Amino acid sequence: MQPGKVDRQPAYVLHTQPYKETSLLVEVLSRDHGRFTLVARGARRPRSDLRGLLLPFQPLQLSWFGKGELRTLHVADWRGGVPQFAGERLVCGYYLNELVLRLAPRDDPAPELFKLYDRSVRTLAGDETFSNVLRRFELALLALLGYAPELAADTAGQALQPEASYLCRFGEAPQRVAPIERPPARSCVLSGASLLALAAGDLTLAQTRRDARLLTRVLLDELLGQQPLATRELLTTLYALAE
Repeated sequence: MQPGKVDRQPAYVLHTQPYKETSLLVEVLSRDHGRFTLVARGARRPRSDLRGLLLPFQPLQLSWFGKGELRTLHVADWRGGVPQFAGERLVCGYYLNELVLRLAPRDDPAPELFKLYDRSVRTLAGDETFSNVLRRFELALLALLGYAPELAADTAGQALQPEASYLCRFGEAPQRVAPIERPPARSCVLSGASLLALAAGDLTLAQTRRDARLLTRVLLDELLGQQPLATRELLTTLYALAE
């Protein structure tokens, strides 16, 4: 048996790039081994069996061997069940991938993250509103990373009131404030009604969806640092047109 060999692991392709003359570097998210990089040798050859398999948003079973930063792909099998993405759905899918690539630690077993990603991709392929899928993914990802926002009580330990306004910042409980037109940098002001709806997972109202986008933007920007997400500006434009 080859060293470090893993057989038939559920996985998704997050990103690919050319490697040497005929190969690919493949960033994958696997169920039991987390996020890491594989070398797909010969995958760019015209007759390679891997050429049409290593696509994003397609459920795969991968086998590989080796240890260290680069492992070698041995076999890829298509598990099926998700149609090819196009248009706005494709942009949303790449947004999910970019978040995972930027925020998920490498070589960290993450079955719950894989379950979340798998569920989100399959939901994105269905009839659910795209923005709802993204907001649910962002909030769940923040929770898995240990940065879930406080949505039950304010800084004084009091239950949130639907009619009140709250200043929301990274790492802090909501602070009850008077309505503010221009909140401080790296913060947003949301209604208690929206925060309570988010705590219940209810994105029915358009205002809740808008507030959810403001909140996740504040929280994610703290984690992403100075380098912006390549897909965010396009998604912001698409949502502005839709709403």
